[in-house]
Amino acid sequence: MSDVRFDDKVVLVTGAGGGLGRSHALLFAKHGAKVVVNDLGGSLQGEGSGETPAQKVVEEIEAAGGKAVANYDSVSEQAGAEAMVKAAVDTFGRLDVVINNAGILRDTSFKKMDHDAFDAVLNVHLKGSFNVTKAAWPLFLEQGYGRVIMTSSAAGLYGNFGQTNYAAAKAGLIGMGQTLAQEGAKYNIHTNIIAPFAKSRMTETILPPEVLEHLDPNLVSPLVAWLCSDECTSNGQVYEVGAGLVTRLRWARTGPFAVVAKEGLTPEQVRDNWETIESMEGHTVCETIQDSLGQFMKHIKA
Repeated sequence: MSDVRFDDKVVLVTGAGGGLGRSHALLFAKHGAKVVVNDLGGSLQGEGSGETPAQKVVEEIEAAGGKAVANYDSVSEQAGAEAMVKAAVDTFGRLDVVINNAGILRDTSFKKMDHDAFDAVLNVHLKGSFNVTKAAWPLFLEQGYGRVIMTSSAAGLYGNFGQTNYAAAKAGLIGMGQTLAQEGAKYNIHTNIIAPFAKSRMTETILPPEVLEHLDPNLVSPLVAWLCSDECTSNGQVYEVGAGLVTRLRWARTGPFAVVAKEGLTPEQVRDNWETIESMEGHTVCETIQDSLGQFMKHIKA
């Protein structure tokens, strides 16, 4: 089997000055891509800026014989997102892949979380991914090709104490990614979502060393590269990945308990059938909104 290659492709990786983003950038470059290494150079909380992180990654890529350019704009600003896409076109003539990876943390319990902490996290993760993908989308439509990765999280899938802002942003990226997958499919634009489990500035604050040693970011980037390759046909899927494990997620539906719609539904009926509603025995799997609505339509017509 031949190697997965990106020789004619240009890849933009946000938040690529360290951690997962750096790993993504280095792997794409190793496999032939020209890379725009975006990083604001700020703190984990999104404060400050600096050119050093992005530039160091560019130097690593160039030292290994690859081609890259640094960009220091903020994904949270429309102008910044447009500038990094422009950097790709001005430097390399095109853009083929967007890896939305940039993120910050402002963790605290909901009762202590202020509006600024909520807005700041959504502005980087959710609005930032929108900004960058929106700036790249016209190019993808024009060339009839594009690959997009949204970076969600286990917090977005399952919730996590003290991360109302982060979990909300990460859950939003799932809905955004799956919708873009549908809208882009006929233009050969594929969008997939990853929920990575890897060592980073974020996880270093919450996980013990004996766990972190198994969470090399290099164990996540190969999935990202495959999803962005010409050979991969996956679109609109959600993957959990980390520590050498790669797995796809789907929504599952219980039961169900049902009554005739025209006869109405009472709280007492829900109570008396709660065990059936809660049980995953005999569950069905929904891949699309049509799958979800189909069960309701089938029930209505019964």
